[in-house]
Amino acid sequence: MTEAAIKMDKKYTYKDYLSWNDGERWELIEGVPYNMTPGPGRVHQEISGELFRQFANYLNDKTCKVYSAPFDVRLSVQNQKDEETDTVVQPDILIVCDKSKLDDKGSKGAPDLIVEIISPSSSQRDLKDKFYLYEKFGVKEYWIVDPIGKTAMVFKLGEKGEYGKPDMYAAADKIKVGIFEDLEIDLNTVFAE
Repeated sequence: MTEAAIKMDKKYTYKDYLSWNDGERWELIEGVPYNMTPGPGRVHQEISGELFRQFANYLNDKTCKVYSAPFDVRLSVQNQKDEETDTVVQPDILIVCDKSKLDDKGSKGAPDLIVEIISPSSSQRDLKDKFYLYEKFGVKEYWIVDPIGKTAMVFKLGEKGEYGKPDMYAAADKIKVGIFEDLEIDLNTVFAE
């Protein structure tokens, strides 16, 4: 599908999404398609790579798995057929600890942790739309990383199923990962130039 072919009054599903063989990357949020092309720039890739490396090193001998975009995460309501799912996102980094959620297409269900690295073209979706989406589907920990400000906001799902006030971090800080007892992510190396 090309951007010109999008009909804004139509809601799309995962079945439609799978038919878009145009070489471009897409996300669906509640049936609305968002073009992810062009891909991320150099700084975004360096930050993503370093975050992924730190997570992967820690998870090397553990049951949880870390993945990076492009990796489809299908978020659907209970008992909804896969092809009827209207929300498919491709977080920059995600961690899944429940292996039953994983298949050859990606993840069906909420990951335990999601990291989105914002850019001017994606900031509204990451800060608002995906915030409420990830909260709604029960992502335990949601990180929003800002390459320009060299900061990270970490939202943790509370007992009532809502994200509270975020923990704020700057380049000199280490983030204590909430879903693991003994992992800290060193932002100094994440934001190193």
